[in-house]
Amino acid sequence: MKFSNNTTAVIFTFIFIVTAFAATVPNKELPPKFKNLKVLPKNISEAALDKIMDDFNDALGVSCDYCHAKSDKADELIFASDTKPEKSAARKMMLMTYEINIKHFGGTKDRIQPQTIKCITCHHQKPYPETDSTENKK
Repeated sequence: MKFSNNTTAVIFTFIFIVTAFAATVPNKELPPKFKNLKVLPKNISEAALDKIMDDFNDALGVSCDYCHAKSDKADELIFASDTKPEKSAARKMMLMTYEINIKHFGGTKDRIQPQTIKCITCHHQKPYPETDSTENKK
């Protein structure tokens, strides 16, 4: 198929106008994918969030419902809910480990970087760390 010079010019002009218009339309920021993140970055990837949560499960020897409230429907969790005190405690512990890593081990404020001190450092796959003066809570 052969186009005349005028047809080719019209096609390229049309493509140029559409491209120029698209470049001037402001980018709308997508809403955060996850709700109620108070310590972790709001733009965290699903893979990074899953890794952190899996690390919590392993470090404390618990499952997701230890910190996350269950819905009325079977097998569903309400991840954005703050009704369980364990979730608040987990946030405080995260801030504590970030502070320790920054102050003593050259960590940065990037809250998803590999850490020197982690939950498992003290918890050893138990919900409460053992101390010399107390037994592990059951």
